[in-house]
Amino acid sequence: MPFITATDRYIFRQVLMPMLAVFLIAASLLLLDKMLKLFDFVATEGGPVSIVFSMLANLLPEYASLAIPLGLMLGILIAFRRLATSSELDVMRAVGLSYTRLLRVPYLMAIGLAALNLVIVGYVQPLSRYYYERMEFELRTGALGASIKVGEFNTLKDRTALRIEQSRDDGRVLIGIFVRIIGAKGETLSITARQGRFLALRENPDTVILRLTDGQIIQDVPKVSPRVLGFSQHDLPIDLPAVEKFRKRGGLEREYFLPELLRIGWSDHASAKDRAIVRASLNFRLAEVVMILLLPLLAVALAVPPKRSTSALGVFVSIVMVVAYHKINEYGESVAELGRIDPALALWVPFAVFAAIIAWMYWRIAYVVGGQPIGALEVFAANIGKWLRAGTRRFAPRRATQLS
Repeated sequence: MPFITATDRYIFRQVLMPMLAVFLIAASLLLLDKMLKLFDFVATEGGPVSIVFSMLANLLPEYASLAIPLGLMLGILIAFRRLATSSELDVMRAVGLSYTRLLRVPYLMAIGLAALNLVIVGYVQPLSRYYYERMEFELRTGALGASIKVGEFNTLKDRTALRIEQSRDDGRVLIGIFVRIIGAKGETLSITARQGRFLALRENPDTVILRLTDGQIIQDVPKVSPRVLGFSQHDLPIDLPAVEKFRKRGGLEREYFLPELLRIGWSDHASAKDRAIVRASLNFRLAEVVMILLLPLLAVALAVPPKRSTSALGVFVSIVMVVAYHKINEYGESVAELGRIDPALALWVPFAVFAAIIAWMYWRIAYVVGGQPIGALEVFAANIGKWLRAGTRRFAPRRATQLS
């Protein structure tokens, strides 16, 4: 008998499309939420719009590590729910295929996605997070074109103030420019221009040329009448402020690779605080990855509704359980980082509790005749629905009876 049968291929097709759809929707929603904040941040810092998409690309591995478990679980759940509501699952069970046998292909998918997620959280995500932090740092304190704030006064080299009304073409064209320069002897140079642009100097990277067009210069020297000069084009050299170099990778524990976490977490040279932080991060990543291997059991346990019912309560419960587990892990990691509890207890005790709940739910659906893991919730939800429908009918306006 072949290891992968036609039934397995059929289940694979049923799982694949919902899984990919949920993965794309979840990742897109997370990216869209972050995109709005990044656009606001980049606009405030005066950076080019294109950097937003580079920063989002570096956040994609982090969001993928969250979307993969959710996509896998909902893909399996939706597929088995479709089989159950169409009575195909009853036929498969009648010919001798148990739930455990039907989970062969979903478990192969879970093992592959768990390995992929381990690579993401262990290697790809720390590196992409470091690049994201570096881009954010460069926006705040990087090149002049990315550090000038539009509509605000910007101080350069303590004696130069620059204000730009508008910025176009990703900062290449500047509109409405005002420059005020204070000399060493107290003289003041005020320059206004209709537009301008920055030009780099190859021989001196610490200085840029601000080429101004259609403006005037007001030179104010103490005890001397101010002089006003008009110009059609004027080149103003500006010394760039000293830019601090970005730190090396590893400034945050989430930027370490898995081998680095293992080395630092059990190193005698690291402080107790650093060891607690690193061990908490290591246990958090591993607990999130191992949980993927239990999701097929949870999905099947919540996918099969009661007989003669099309309730989708299991979909809601599954999402709540996965999100709650992730949030509990985040809380456990933060508490373990403070040294208040051992990281292994903070992360693996919740895992053991959720694993026991999932095992019990799967045992109820797979080995108990007529067993429903959330049967009480189904009854409660059905009663709530009846009460709501009865209340709606009671308070609905009655139609006037037409007399013939």
